[in-house]
Amino acid sequence: MTTGSLSYPLDRQGISTSAVIHANLGTAPLVEHAVRNGEGLLAKDGPFVVQTGKHTGRSAKDKFIVRDAETESTVWWGKTNVPMTPHHFANLKEDFLAALGAKDKLYVADLFGGSQPEHRVNVRVINEFAWHSLFIRTLLVRPEASELDGFVPEYTIIDLPSFRADPHRHGSRTETVIAVNFSEKLILIGGTAYAGEMKKSVFGILNYLLPPKGVMPMHCSANIGPDGKTAVFFGLSGTGKTTLSADASRTLIGDDEHGWSDTAVFNFEGGCYAKMIRLSADAEPEIFATTKRFGTVLENVVIDPATRQIDLDDNSLAENSRGSYPIDFIPNCSEKNLGPVPANIIFLTADAYGVLPPIARLTPDQAMYHFLSGYTARVAGTEIGVTEPEATFSTCFGAPFMPRHPSVYGNLLKERIARGNVKCWLVNTGWSGGKATMPGISRMPIRATRALLNAALDGSLNGAEFREDPNFGFEVPVAVNGVDAKLLDPRGAWADPAEYDKTAQQLVRQFIDNFAQFEDHVDESVRNAAPVAA
Repeated sequence: MTTGSLSYPLDRQGISTSAVIHANLGTAPLVEHAVRNGEGLLAKDGPFVVQTGKHTGRSAKDKFIVRDAETESTVWWGKTNVPMTPHHFANLKEDFLAALGAKDKLYVADLFGGSQPEHRVNVRVINEFAWHSLFIRTLLVRPEASELDGFVPEYTIIDLPSFRADPHRHGSRTETVIAVNFSEKLILIGGTAYAGEMKKSVFGILNYLLPPKGVMPMHCSANIGPDGKTAVFFGLSGTGKTTLSADASRTLIGDDEHGWSDTAVFNFEGGCYAKMIRLSADAEPEIFATTKRFGTVLENVVIDPATRQIDLDDNSLAENSRGSYPIDFIPNCSEKNLGPVPANIIFLTADAYGVLPPIARLTPDQAMYHFLSGYTARVAGTEIGVTEPEATFSTCFGAPFMPRHPSVYGNLLKERIARGNVKCWLVNTGWSGGKATMPGISRMPIRATRALLNAALDGSLNGAEFREDPNFGFEVPVAVNGVDAKLLDPRGAWADPAEYDKTAQQLVRQFIDNFAQFEDHVDESVRNAAPVAA
Protein backbone atom coordinates (compact mmCIF):
# COMPACT_ATOMS: atom_id res chain seq x y z
CA MET A 1 0.00 0.00 0.00
CA THR A 2 1.28 3.46 -0.91
CA THR A 3 0.03 6.82 0.34
CA GLY A 4 1.09 9.95 -1.51
CA SER A 5 2.60 10.24 -4.97
CA LEU A 6 5.18 7.71 -6.20
CA SER A 7 5.51 7.46 -9.97
CA TYR A 8 8.45 5.02 -9.92
CA PRO A 9 7.59 2.09 -7.59
CA LEU A 10 10.14 0.50 -5.27
CA ASP A 11 9.83 -2.94 -6.83
CA ARG A 12 11.31 -1.56 -10.07
CA GLN A 13 14.44 -0.91 -8.00
CA GLY A 14 14.52 -4.49 -6.73
CA ILE A 15 13.05 -3.50 -3.35
CA SER A 16 10.36 -5.84 -2.08
CA THR A 17 8.44 -4.92 1.05
CA SER A 18 4.97 -5.27 2.52
CA ALA A 19 5.40 -2.00 4.42
CA VAL A 20 2.99 0.87 3.98
CA ILE A 21 4.88 3.37 1.81
CA HIS A 22 4.34 7.01 2.70
CA ALA A 23 5.63 8.78 -0.38
CA ASN A 24 6.51 12.44 -0.82
CA LEU A 25 4.51 13.69 2.13
CA GLY A 26 4.59 17.38 3.00
CA THR A 27 5.75 19.03 6.20
CA ALA A 28 2.53 18.88 8.21
CA PRO A 29 1.77 15.18 7.59
CA LEU A 30 5.39 14.21 8.28
CA VAL A 31 5.30 16.06 11.60
CA GLU A 32 2.00 14.33 12.41
CA HIS A 33 3.57 10.94 11.65
CA ALA A 34 6.67 11.75 13.72
CA VAL A 35 4.56 12.77 16.72
CA ARG A 36 2.35 9.69 16.38
CA ASN A 37 5.45 7.48 16.09
CA GLY A 38 6.92 8.97 19.27
CA GLU A 39 10.02 10.20 17.41
CA GLY A 40 10.23 13.54 19.24
CA LEU A 41 8.33 16.47 20.75
CA LEU A 42 6.69 19.58 19.37
CA ALA A 43 8.19 22.63 21.05
CA LYS A 44 6.17 25.55 22.38
CA ASP A 45 6.78 27.77 19.37
CA GLY A 46 6.37 25.14 16.66
CA PRO A 47 9.62 23.30 15.82
CA PHE A 48 9.92 19.52 16.12
CA VAL A 49 12.63 18.46 18.59
CA VAL A 50 14.45 15.12 18.37
CA GLN A 51 17.39 13.32 19.95
CA THR A 52 19.80 11.35 17.78
CA GLY A 53 21.26 9.14 20.52
CA LYS A 54 24.96 8.44 20.73
CA HIS A 55 25.65 9.84 17.25
CA THR A 56 25.34 13.63 17.47
CA GLY A 57 27.57 14.23 14.45
CA ARG A 58 28.90 12.45 11.40
CA SER A 59 30.64 9.08 11.83
CA ALA A 60 33.49 9.88 9.45
CA LYS A 61 35.46 6.75 10.28
CA ASP A 62 32.49 4.55 9.40
CA LYS A 63 32.12 5.80 5.83
CA PHE A 64 33.27 3.61 2.92
CA ILE A 65 33.30 3.77 -0.88
CA VAL A 66 33.07 0.58 -2.92
CA ARG A 67 36.34 0.06 -4.79
CA ASP A 68 35.63 -1.34 -8.23
CA ALA A 69 36.31 -0.65 -11.91
CA GLU A 70 34.35 2.62 -11.72
CA THR A 71 36.21 4.07 -8.74
CA GLU A 72 39.67 2.43 -8.85
CA SER A 73 41.30 5.35 -10.64
CA THR A 74 38.77 8.14 -10.00
CA VAL A 75 38.64 8.16 -6.17
CA TRP A 76 41.45 9.52 -3.98
CA TRP A 77 41.94 6.51 -1.70
CA GLY A 78 43.36 7.10 1.77
CA LYS A 79 42.32 8.09 5.27
CA THR A 80 39.26 9.96 4.03
CA ASN A 81 38.04 7.70 1.22
CA VAL A 82 38.28 4.20 2.66
CA PRO A 83 37.53 1.26 0.34
CA MET A 84 34.90 -1.44 0.73
CA THR A 85 34.99 -4.55 -1.43
CA PRO A 86 32.11 -5.28 -3.83
CA HIS A 87 31.61 -8.57 -1.96
CA HIS A 88 31.12 -6.85 1.38
CA PHE A 89 28.76 -4.31 -0.19
CA ALA A 90 26.73 -7.11 -1.77
CA ASN A 91 26.27 -8.68 1.67
CA LEU A 92 25.36 -5.32 3.15
CA LYS A 93 22.83 -4.59 0.42
CA GLU A 94 21.25 -8.02 0.84
CA ASP A 95 20.81 -7.45 4.57
CA PHE A 96 19.56 -3.89 4.09
CA LEU A 97 16.90 -5.04 1.65
CA ALA A 98 15.87 -7.79 4.07
CA ALA A 99 15.57 -5.20 6.85
CA LEU A 100 13.44 -3.00 4.59
CA GLY A 101 11.17 -5.93 3.84
CA ALA A 102 10.52 -6.43 7.55
CA LYS A 103 9.34 -2.84 8.20
CA ASP A 104 5.65 -2.08 8.62
CA LYS A 105 6.00 1.46 7.27
CA LEU A 106 8.56 3.41 5.26
CA TYR A 107 8.92 7.00 4.11
CA VAL A 108 10.08 7.79 0.58
CA ALA A 109 11.11 11.21 -0.71
CA ASP A 110 11.99 11.99 -4.33
CA LEU A 111 14.19 15.08 -4.46
CA PHE A 112 16.79 17.01 -6.43
CA GLY A 113 20.41 17.51 -5.46
CA GLY A 114 21.19 20.87 -7.10
CA SER A 115 19.12 23.92 -8.03
CA GLN A 116 20.47 24.50 -11.56
CA PRO A 117 18.40 22.08 -13.68
CA GLU A 118 21.17 21.09 -16.10
CA HIS A 119 23.48 20.10 -13.22
CA ARG A 120 21.13 18.48 -10.71
CA VAL A 121 20.72 14.82 -9.82
CA ASN A 122 17.51 12.92 -9.01
CA VAL A 123 17.79 11.40 -5.54
CA ARG A 124 15.37 9.03 -3.82
CA VAL A 125 15.68 8.73 -0.03
CA ILE A 126 14.06 5.83 1.85
CA ASN A 127 13.68 6.24 5.62
CA GLU A 128 12.24 4.39 8.58
CA PHE A 129 11.74 7.64 10.56
CA ALA A 130 9.22 10.28 9.54
CA TRP A 131 11.44 13.05 10.93
CA HIS A 132 14.34 11.85 8.78
CA SER A 133 12.10 12.17 5.72
CA LEU A 134 11.11 15.66 6.86
CA PHE A 135 14.78 16.54 7.35
CA ILE A 136 15.96 15.44 3.92
CA ARG A 137 12.90 16.93 2.23
CA THR A 138 13.80 20.21 3.94
CA LEU A 139 17.51 20.05 3.07
CA LEU A 140 17.34 19.02 -0.59
CA VAL A 141 15.54 20.73 -3.46
CA ARG A 142 11.85 19.87 -3.48
CA PRO A 143 10.38 19.09 -6.92
CA GLU A 144 7.16 20.71 -8.05
CA ALA A 145 4.17 18.38 -8.34
CA SER A 146 4.61 18.33 -12.12
CA GLU A 147 8.25 17.28 -11.68
CA LEU A 148 7.28 14.37 -9.42
CA ASP A 149 5.11 13.02 -12.21
CA GLY A 150 7.53 10.76 -14.08
CA PHE A 151 10.35 11.20 -11.56
CA VAL A 152 12.96 8.43 -11.99
CA PRO A 153 15.65 8.19 -9.29
CA GLU A 154 19.27 8.25 -10.43
CA TYR A 155 20.73 7.71 -6.95
CA THR A 156 19.04 6.08 -3.97
CA ILE A 157 19.82 6.47 -0.27
CA ILE A 158 18.47 3.94 2.22
CA ASP A 159 18.76 5.17 5.81
CA LEU A 160 17.98 2.69 8.60
CA PRO A 161 19.16 3.82 12.06
CA SER A 162 17.94 0.52 13.53
CA PHE A 163 20.24 -1.51 11.27
CA ARG A 164 23.37 -2.94 12.87
CA ALA A 165 26.29 -3.69 10.60
CA ASP A 166 28.47 -6.76 11.10
CA PRO A 167 32.16 -5.88 10.56
CA HIS A 168 33.01 -9.43 9.51
CA ARG A 169 30.15 -9.86 7.04
CA HIS A 170 29.95 -6.27 5.79
CA GLY A 171 33.54 -5.04 6.00
CA SER A 172 32.52 -2.21 8.32
CA ARG A 173 34.49 -0.89 11.27
CA THR A 174 31.61 -0.97 13.78
CA GLU A 175 27.85 -1.50 13.82
CA THR A 176 27.55 1.90 12.12
CA VAL A 177 28.08 2.09 8.37
CA ILE A 178 27.81 4.61 5.53
CA ALA A 179 28.54 2.73 2.31
CA VAL A 180 28.68 4.48 -1.08
CA ASN A 181 28.48 2.53 -4.34
CA PHE A 182 28.95 4.83 -7.35
CA SER A 183 28.52 1.95 -9.80
CA GLU A 184 25.14 0.91 -8.41
CA LYS A 185 24.25 4.52 -7.52
CA LEU A 186 23.24 3.38 -4.07
CA ILE A 187 24.13 4.63 -0.58
CA LEU A 188 23.36 2.62 2.55
CA ILE A 189 23.34 4.30 5.97
CA GLY A 190 22.87 2.21 9.10
CA GLY A 191 23.40 2.37 12.84
CA THR A 192 23.17 6.15 13.22
CA ALA A 193 20.21 8.51 13.63
CA TYR A 194 22.26 11.62 12.85
CA ALA A 195 20.37 13.10 9.90
CA GLY A 196 23.35 15.00 8.51
CA GLU A 197 24.73 11.76 7.05
CA MET A 198 22.03 11.89 4.36
CA LYS A 199 22.67 15.43 3.20
CA LYS A 200 26.43 14.95 3.13
CA SER A 201 25.96 11.77 1.10
CA VAL A 202 24.23 13.81 -1.60
CA PHE A 203 27.07 16.35 -1.40
CA GLY A 204 29.51 13.50 -1.98
CA ILE A 205 27.56 12.37 -5.04
CA LEU A 206 27.74 15.84 -6.59
CA ASN A 207 31.41 16.22 -5.67
CA TYR A 208 32.02 13.07 -7.70
CA LEU A 209 29.77 13.84 -10.67
CA LEU A 210 30.33 17.55 -11.34
CA PRO A 211 34.12 18.05 -11.81
CA PRO A 212 34.27 16.05 -15.08
CA LYS A 213 31.58 18.45 -16.37
CA GLY A 214 33.76 21.44 -15.45
CA VAL A 215 31.50 22.44 -12.56
CA MET A 216 33.19 23.33 -9.26
CA PRO A 217 31.47 21.76 -6.21
CA MET A 218 32.03 23.79 -3.05
CA HIS A 219 31.56 23.37 0.70
CA CYS A 220 30.53 26.97 1.14
CA SER A 221 27.71 29.40 1.81
CA ALA A 222 26.83 32.05 -0.77
CA ASN A 223 24.92 35.31 -0.99
CA ILE A 224 24.38 38.28 -3.31
CA GLY A 225 24.98 41.93 -2.44
CA PRO A 226 22.82 44.93 -3.34
CA ASP A 227 25.21 45.46 -6.25
CA GLY A 228 24.23 42.08 -7.68
CA LYS A 229 27.63 40.52 -7.00
CA THR A 230 27.95 37.05 -5.48
CA ALA A 231 30.23 36.12 -2.58
CA VAL A 232 31.03 32.57 -1.51
CA PHE A 233 32.18 31.64 2.00
CA PHE A 234 34.27 28.49 2.43
CA GLY A 235 34.67 27.16 5.94
CA LEU A 236 34.57 24.16 8.22
CA SER A 237 31.97 23.66 10.93
CA GLY A 238 32.07 26.38 13.56
CA THR A 239 33.79 29.04 11.43
CA GLY A 240 30.64 31.10 10.76
CA LYS A 241 29.69 29.90 7.28
CA THR A 242 25.96 29.84 8.02
CA THR A 243 25.92 32.86 10.33
CA LEU A 244 27.80 35.21 8.02
CA SER A 245 25.83 34.26 4.93
CA ALA A 246 22.51 35.02 6.68
CA ASP A 247 22.89 38.79 6.37
CA ALA A 248 19.62 40.73 6.03
CA SER A 249 21.31 43.25 3.72
CA ARG A 250 22.24 40.52 1.21
CA THR A 251 20.28 37.88 -0.69
CA LEU A 252 20.97 34.34 0.54
CA ILE A 253 21.69 31.67 -2.08
CA GLY A 254 22.48 28.96 0.48
CA ASP A 255 24.40 28.17 3.65
CA ASP A 256 26.47 25.06 2.97
CA GLU A 257 26.83 23.42 -0.45
CA HIS A 258 27.03 24.95 -3.92
CA GLY A 259 28.18 24.45 -7.47
CA TRP A 260 30.02 27.02 -9.63
CA SER A 261 29.11 26.54 -13.26
CA ASP A 262 29.93 28.73 -16.26
CA THR A 263 26.78 30.75 -15.67
CA ALA A 264 25.91 30.62 -11.97
CA VAL A 265 26.58 29.77 -8.37
CA PHE A 266 23.76 27.38 -7.48
CA ASN A 267 22.70 25.87 -4.18
CA PHE A 268 22.77 22.09 -3.97
CA GLU A 269 20.06 22.29 -1.31
CA GLY A 270 16.68 23.81 -0.53
CA GLY A 271 17.25 24.29 3.18
CA CYS A 272 19.77 25.22 5.84
CA TYR A 273 21.42 23.21 8.62
CA ALA A 274 22.68 25.54 11.33
CA LYS A 275 24.43 25.02 14.64
CA MET A 276 22.05 25.91 17.46
CA ILE A 277 24.22 25.80 20.57
CA ARG A 278 24.27 29.22 22.28
CA LEU A 279 22.55 30.83 19.30
CA SER A 280 22.13 34.56 19.91
CA ALA A 281 18.99 36.49 19.03
CA ASP A 282 21.07 39.66 18.88
CA ALA A 283 24.03 38.43 16.80
CA GLU A 284 22.11 35.93 14.62
CA PRO A 285 18.49 37.15 14.50
CA GLU A 286 17.58 35.53 11.17
CA ILE A 287 18.66 32.05 12.27
CA PHE A 288 17.31 32.48 15.80
CA ALA A 289 13.87 33.25 14.36
CA THR A 290 13.77 29.80 12.72
CA THR A 291 13.74 28.17 16.18
CA LYS A 292 10.20 29.52 16.57
CA ARG A 293 8.81 28.19 13.29
CA PHE A 294 6.71 25.14 12.50
CA GLY A 295 8.68 23.10 9.96
CA THR A 296 12.04 23.53 11.68
CA VAL A 297 13.64 20.36 13.07
CA LEU A 298 15.89 20.79 16.12
CA GLU A 299 18.37 17.98 16.82
CA ASN A 300 19.70 17.42 20.35
CA VAL A 301 18.35 20.74 21.62
CA VAL A 302 17.26 20.42 25.24
CA ILE A 303 13.50 20.80 25.72
CA ASP A 304 11.40 20.87 28.89
CA PRO A 305 8.90 18.00 28.40
CA ALA A 306 6.21 19.83 30.37
CA THR A 307 6.44 23.43 29.14
CA ARG A 308 7.98 22.48 25.77
CA GLN A 309 10.37 25.42 26.14
CA ILE A 310 13.73 24.89 24.41
CA ASP A 311 17.09 25.86 25.89
CA LEU A 312 19.66 26.64 23.21
CA ASP A 313 22.39 27.23 25.81
CA ASP A 314 22.20 23.73 27.31
CA ASN A 315 24.83 21.44 25.75
CA SER A 316 24.07 18.42 27.92
CA LEU A 317 22.84 16.44 24.88
CA ALA A 318 25.42 17.71 22.39
CA GLU A 319 27.72 20.58 21.61
CA ASN A 320 26.73 20.02 17.98
CA SER A 321 23.01 20.72 18.41
CA ARG A 322 21.50 21.50 15.01
CA GLY A 323 18.50 23.04 13.34
CA SER A 324 17.23 22.33 9.83
CA TYR A 325 14.74 24.64 8.13
CA PRO A 326 13.64 25.58 4.61
CA ILE A 327 15.81 28.28 3.08
CA ASP A 328 12.81 30.58 2.66
CA PHE A 329 12.64 30.85 6.47
CA ILE A 330 15.56 33.26 6.03
CA PRO A 331 14.36 36.68 4.84
CA ASN A 332 15.63 37.85 1.47
CA CYS A 333 16.60 34.44 0.12
CA SER A 334 17.12 33.81 -3.57
CA GLU A 335 13.92 32.70 -5.28
CA LYS A 336 15.69 30.13 -7.46
CA ASN A 337 18.59 29.33 -5.08
CA LEU A 338 21.17 30.61 -7.51
CA GLY A 339 23.05 33.77 -8.46
CA PRO A 340 25.80 35.12 -10.72
CA VAL A 341 29.31 33.65 -10.70
CA PRO A 342 31.35 34.98 -7.73
CA ALA A 343 33.07 38.34 -7.51
CA ASN A 344 34.55 37.52 -4.08
CA ILE A 345 35.70 34.35 -2.31
CA ILE A 346 36.12 34.24 1.46
CA PHE A 347 37.96 31.49 3.30
CA LEU A 348 36.73 31.35 6.90
CA THR A 349 38.89 29.99 9.70
CA ALA A 350 38.41 29.97 13.46
CA ASP A 351 42.05 30.33 14.54
CA ALA A 352 42.22 29.29 18.19
CA TYR A 353 45.94 30.11 18.27
CA GLY A 354 45.23 33.85 17.98
CA VAL A 355 47.79 34.17 15.16
CA LEU A 356 45.85 35.09 12.02
CA PRO A 357 44.48 38.60 11.36
CA PRO A 358 40.72 39.14 11.16
CA ILE A 359 40.98 39.64 7.38
CA ALA A 360 43.70 39.31 4.74
CA ARG A 361 43.76 39.70 0.94
CA LEU A 362 45.10 36.72 -1.03
CA THR A 363 46.67 36.32 -4.44
CA PRO A 364 45.22 33.53 -6.64
CA ASP A 365 48.18 31.28 -5.72
CA GLN A 366 47.72 31.99 -2.02
CA ALA A 367 44.02 31.28 -2.45
CA MET A 368 44.74 27.84 -3.90
CA TYR A 369 47.26 27.18 -1.13
CA HIS A 370 44.74 28.01 1.60
CA PHE A 371 41.95 26.18 -0.21
CA LEU A 372 43.97 22.97 -0.32
CA SER A 373 45.07 23.51 3.29
CA GLY A 374 41.53 24.05 4.63
CA TYR A 375 42.74 25.26 8.02
CA THR A 376 40.83 25.91 11.21
CA ALA A 377 41.58 25.19 14.87
CA ARG A 378 39.47 23.75 17.65
CA VAL A 379 39.60 24.06 21.41
CA ALA A 380 39.51 20.60 22.96
CA GLY A 381 38.12 21.94 26.22
CA THR A 382 36.15 18.82 27.05
CA GLU A 383 39.22 16.60 27.33
CA ILE A 384 40.97 16.41 30.68
CA GLY A 385 44.53 17.71 30.51
CA VAL A 386 44.19 19.27 27.04
CA THR A 387 45.17 22.93 27.32
CA GLU A 388 46.28 23.74 23.76
CA PRO A 389 44.25 24.43 20.62
CA GLU A 390 44.24 21.71 17.98
CA ALA A 391 44.93 22.57 14.34
CA THR A 392 42.60 20.98 11.79
CA PHE A 393 43.41 20.80 8.10
CA SER A 394 40.54 19.62 5.91
CA THR A 395 41.50 19.99 2.26
CA CYS A 396 39.10 22.03 0.15
CA PHE A 397 37.35 22.92 3.42
CA GLY A 398 35.49 19.63 3.14
CA ALA A 399 37.83 16.64 2.83
CA PRO A 400 35.31 14.05 4.12
CA PHE A 401 33.02 14.83 1.18
CA MET A 402 35.57 15.00 -1.65
CA PRO A 403 35.88 11.63 -3.45
CA ARG A 404 38.36 12.85 -6.06
CA HIS A 405 41.94 14.03 -5.56
CA PRO A 406 42.09 17.53 -3.97
CA SER A 407 44.06 18.86 -6.93
CA VAL A 408 40.98 18.27 -9.13
CA TYR A 409 38.99 20.76 -7.04
CA GLY A 410 41.96 23.07 -6.45
CA ASN A 411 42.75 23.41 -10.16
CA LEU A 412 39.09 24.04 -10.94
CA LEU A 413 39.02 26.81 -8.35
CA LYS A 414 42.24 28.44 -9.54
CA GLU A 415 41.03 28.35 -13.15
CA ARG A 416 37.71 29.98 -12.25
CA ILE A 417 39.37 32.63 -10.06
CA ALA A 418 41.62 33.62 -12.97
CA ARG A 419 38.77 33.57 -15.50
CA GLY A 420 36.57 35.88 -13.41
CA ASN A 421 39.28 38.05 -11.80
CA VAL A 422 37.79 37.06 -8.44
CA LYS A 423 38.96 38.78 -5.25
CA CYS A 424 40.03 36.35 -2.51
CA TRP A 425 40.05 36.94 1.25
CA LEU A 426 41.00 35.00 4.38
CA VAL A 427 38.80 35.85 7.38
CA ASN A 428 39.61 34.72 10.93
CA THR A 429 36.47 34.38 13.05
CA GLY A 430 38.48 32.85 15.89
CA TRP A 431 40.43 34.42 18.74
CA SER A 432 42.59 37.51 19.10
CA GLY A 433 45.17 38.61 21.65
CA GLY A 434 46.29 35.11 22.61
CA LYS A 435 45.37 31.45 22.41
CA ALA A 436 41.74 30.57 23.04
CA THR A 437 42.81 28.63 26.15
CA MET A 438 44.45 31.66 27.78
CA PRO A 439 42.50 33.49 30.51
CA GLY A 440 40.61 36.55 29.32
CA ILE A 441 40.97 35.83 25.60
CA SER A 442 37.73 36.22 23.67
CA ARG A 443 36.54 35.36 20.21
CA MET A 444 36.55 37.91 17.39
CA PRO A 445 33.50 40.20 17.74
CA ILE A 446 30.96 39.26 15.09
CA ARG A 447 30.18 42.92 14.47
CA ALA A 448 33.84 43.56 13.61
CA THR A 449 33.85 40.53 11.27
CA ARG A 450 30.73 41.79 9.51
CA ALA A 451 32.21 45.28 9.16
CA LEU A 452 35.38 43.89 7.59
CA LEU A 453 33.39 41.63 5.28
CA ASN A 454 31.14 44.46 4.19
CA ALA A 455 34.20 46.57 3.35
CA ALA A 456 35.69 43.69 1.34
CA LEU A 457 32.47 42.91 -0.49
CA ASP A 458 31.49 46.47 -1.36
CA GLY A 459 35.00 47.12 -2.70
CA SER A 460 35.95 49.86 -0.26
CA LEU A 461 38.60 47.70 1.42
CA ASN A 462 40.59 47.54 -1.81
CA GLY A 463 41.47 51.21 -1.35
CA ALA A 464 42.87 50.73 2.16
CA GLU A 465 46.54 50.70 3.11
CA PHE A 466 47.87 47.14 3.44
CA ARG A 467 50.93 45.60 5.07
CA GLU A 468 52.48 42.22 4.25
CA ASP A 469 52.18 39.64 7.00
CA PRO A 470 55.75 38.46 7.83
CA ASN A 471 54.68 34.86 8.47
CA PHE A 472 52.07 34.16 5.80
CA GLY A 473 52.89 36.73 3.13
CA PHE A 474 49.31 37.83 2.52
CA GLU A 475 48.17 41.47 2.70
CA VAL A 476 46.53 42.79 5.89
CA PRO A 477 44.72 46.16 6.08
CA VAL A 478 46.26 48.69 8.46
CA ALA A 479 43.03 50.56 9.22
CA VAL A 480 39.33 50.05 8.43
CA ASN A 481 36.52 52.40 9.37
CA GLY A 482 34.47 51.13 12.28
CA VAL A 483 36.99 48.46 13.33
CA ASP A 484 39.37 48.74 16.28
CA ALA A 485 42.88 48.97 14.79
CA LYS A 486 44.18 46.68 17.55
CA LEU A 487 42.20 43.81 16.02
CA LEU A 488 43.99 44.23 12.69
CA ASP A 489 47.42 43.60 14.29
CA PRO A 490 47.30 40.21 16.02
CA ARG A 491 50.91 40.44 17.21
CA GLY A 492 50.29 43.82 18.84
CA ALA A 493 47.19 42.43 20.57
CA TRP A 494 49.27 39.87 22.48
CA ALA A 495 50.61 40.90 25.88
CA ASP A 496 53.86 39.11 25.00
CA PRO A 497 54.86 39.66 21.32
CA ALA A 498 57.69 37.11 21.63
CA GLU A 499 55.16 34.46 22.62
CA TYR A 500 53.08 35.44 19.59
CA ASP A 501 56.12 34.96 17.34
CA LYS A 502 56.74 31.53 18.81
CA THR A 503 53.10 30.48 18.38
CA ALA A 504 52.95 31.88 14.84
CA GLN A 505 55.98 29.85 13.79
CA GLN A 506 54.46 26.72 15.29
CA LEU A 507 51.37 27.27 13.14
CA VAL A 508 53.51 28.03 10.07
CA ARG A 509 55.30 24.69 10.45
CA GLN A 510 51.99 22.87 10.76
CA PHE A 511 50.84 24.47 7.50
CA ILE A 512 54.07 23.45 5.74
CA ASP A 513 53.97 19.90 7.08
CA ASN A 514 50.36 19.45 6.04
CA PHE A 515 50.91 20.85 2.53
CA ALA A 516 53.74 18.41 1.78
CA GLN A 517 51.11 15.93 0.51
CA PHE A 518 50.11 18.35 -2.28
CA GLU A 519 53.47 19.69 -3.42
CA ASP A 520 53.80 17.27 -6.32
CA HIS A 521 50.32 18.16 -7.58
CA VAL A 522 50.54 21.98 -7.78
CA ASP A 523 52.50 24.59 -9.74
CA GLU A 524 55.68 26.13 -8.36
CA SER A 525 53.82 29.43 -7.89
CA VAL A 526 51.41 27.74 -5.47
CA ARG A 527 54.28 26.10 -3.59
CA ASN A 528 55.87 29.55 -3.29
CA ALA A 529 52.67 30.87 -1.68
CA ALA A 530 53.46 28.87 1.47
CA PRO A 531 54.08 30.68 4.76
CA VAL A 532 57.70 31.32 5.70
CA ALA A 533 59.42 29.33 8.44
CA ALA A 534 62.04 31.30 10.36
